[in-house]
Amino acid sequence: MEYSQIHIESTLPKPWEEEHSFNDVLYEWMTKAPWMAISAAAHLLVYFILAAVPWNEFGGDDDTKFQAEVDQAPEEIFEEPEEEIIEEIEEEPIEEPVLKDAEIAETNEDELDDFDQSEGDPDFLSDSPFDSDAFNDVIGLGGGAGGKFGGRFGGKRNTRAAGGAGTEQALKNALEWLKEHQAANGAWDCDGFSAECGKIGSTTCGNPGNATHDVGVTGLALLAFLGDGHTTSRPGPYKDTVSKGIKWLREQQDNDTGLIGDDTSHDFIYDHAIASLAICEAYYFGKSPLIKRVAQKAINYIVKARNPYGAWRYDVPPLGDNDTSVTGWMIFALASAQEAGLKVDAEALAGGLAWIDEVSDANSGLVGYDGANTQSSRTPANQLWPREKGEAMTAVGLLCRFFVKQDPDEYELGGQKIMYRHADRIVQKLPEWDVEGYGCDMYYWYYGTYAMFQMGGSHWKKWNTAMKESVLQNQRDAGDEKGSWDPVGPWGYSGGRVYSTALMALSIEVYFRYAKVFGAR
Repeated sequence: MEYSQIHIESTLPKPWEEEHSFNDVLYEWMTKAPWMAISAAAHLLVYFILAAVPWNEFGGDDDTKFQAEVDQAPEEIFEEPEEEIIEEIEEEPIEEPVLKDAEIAETNEDELDDFDQSEGDPDFLSDSPFDSDAFNDVIGLGGGAGGKFGGRFGGKRNTRAAGGAGTEQALKNALEWLKEHQAANGAWDCDGFSAECGKIGSTTCGNPGNATHDVGVTGLALLAFLGDGHTTSRPGPYKDTVSKGIKWLREQQDNDTGLIGDDTSHDFIYDHAIASLAICEAYYFGKSPLIKRVAQKAINYIVKARNPYGAWRYDVPPLGDNDTSVTGWMIFALASAQEAGLKVDAEALAGGLAWIDEVSDANSGLVGYDGANTQSSRTPANQLWPREKGEAMTAVGLLCRFFVKQDPDEYELGGQKIMYRHADRIVQKLPEWDVEGYGCDMYYWYYGTYAMFQMGGSHWKKWNTAMKESVLQNQRDAGDEKGSWDPVGPWGYSGGRVYSTALMALSIEVYFRYAKVFGAR
């Protein structure tokens, strides 16, 4: 329309060129009137045609679909990452306070520098365990003690405080023995490990354990490696060893119940607890989703196995009776899971602690086995080992208290500072390598080492001296048994050489510099 107007105006005579009368203009206008009417009618016709066209059908759906997709897409993108972020938030704060504790608890900048330097060196093994005054919450199986020495604070490699090359070599030899006696499928065969002999020496190892405990001793062996900083994700000489072992444990889990292994033996619950602890430790460090699923199911099984308002024993479903030995392992596994950010029923830990209180004698410091004032269990197979020569259950009880963050200087039971009472009783029965007198008890020594280390002071110094003589001087140093320990304690017949070697390796790792590895702290 604008183009027509411009065209008409450009062809009209200029006003200064000629003058027109009114009649001339009227005549000119009347001459063109029919054509203007035709043009107007044509424009109206085009207008109505265009108005009648259903323009919303040409691309309208595209606009609508585009809007719908935009509305849906943000919902998907928003929801999934939000779950991930929540999960991160649950896990990350667990580490942060720990690192702050590490800075606070008996460490200095030089120690932290030494730790940082050691991080990239897989051959840089842990400190000498029996010659250092540095505090550490390396609790061996399931560490993370609370109380006075709670939090994650690691030791450092201190050559002045170390016990020399002998102690460090003892740990290297123990781990090497365990590595060379791992089966091809990743397990440690409790009674058949001798099939792997011949890699260290020309002899064959003796002292097999019970065939039903492959799951348990595999868990113990893995915890020994985790305790020295070897994980499924960290490069090092034993990464494949740990990865194969964890994979084997994962394959032993019942997907429906969460049980690792089977329930055919009377004491199968021990095996499940120790394996669960190893799995939780591996997840803590690597955060693998595959390991997380297995770990959570294993922990759920432990929670279901607990007596209502009570603790644990052998039966699942529970029959109402409790014992301190099984309960100790359950508390360690739950504490490890909680530290790793898994879902843990707080009532389960509270029930375990209530049992420890129930069987603790406030005056003598004794912690009972299956009731107040009862001693450690014995069976026809190990009745030669006198119960009165050890304080295994008292050591378990004391270590459990550290796990639930009780403070020796503050927590009282029956008007007594019960943790000091426990420790006073334990140091009256120090480790002694007494095979002929059936005085060896590696189960007790393991718990006692970590419990006394947490107490520190004179309690630890006395225990430390005795452990040096008993453990370090009696490690095998020749043949294919080099690096292992004879299973001479009351439970050696059941666990065998893998069991004894793993426990003593964990005890050596009491001063552990890898503060992030919860399993051997």
